[in-house]
Amino acid sequence: MALNPNSQLAALLNAPMRPGRVDWIGLRPARRQALLPVETAMAVEAQGLEGDRYKTRTNGKRQVTLIQAEDLRAIASYVGLQKVHPDQLRRNIVTEGINLLALKNKRFRVGDALLEYTGECHPCSRMEESLGTGGYNAVRGHGGITARVVTGGQIRVGDEISVADS
Repeated sequence: MALNPNSQLAALLNAPMRPGRVDWIGLRPARRQALLPVETAMAVEAQGLEGDRYKTRTNGKRQVTLIQAEDLRAIASYVGLQKVHPDQLRRNIVTEGINLLALKNKRFRVGDALLEYTGECHPCSRMEESLGTGGYNAVRGHGGITARVVTGGQIRVGDEISVADS
C-alpha cells in the first residue's frame, strides 16, 4: 500500500532533519582481514569505497555500510561490554547525531559524496564470534544501513551528513 504523499505521515517522514557527522571510517581490504581505520576515503560512483572489499563494478546495493555511534553504545550494553569498537561490526562509516533509519528512500550527502539508502544492514553469524554470546541478537535492529554511491567524492572524519535536496 502506497503512502498518500499529502498525508500528515508523509509530511513527517519528509520533515527536515538535523545533520550528523562522520565519527570514524574503516576499510575492509579482504574477507576476515582487520579493518583499516582511515581519516579519509574516496567514494567511487556506482562502486563503493576505494580500497574496500565491497567495492564493486556491478552497482550493488551494499557499496557502503554505515552505523550510528549511538547504536554501538546500545550494543555494548546488550552484551555487557564497556565499549564496542567499530571494527567489531565491520561497517565502513560510524556516524554521530543522525538517525540513519530516517534516511530510508532518501539520498544523502556524506562529505563530498552523494549516497542513496539501499537497506538495513543486518547482523551476520560472526557477531557471536566478535561480541560473544548474544552478539547476534544484540545487533538486531542496531546494525546500521547500506548505501550506494550516486556521486563519488572524498569522505573525511568530521564531515557533515545531511539529506540531499530533492
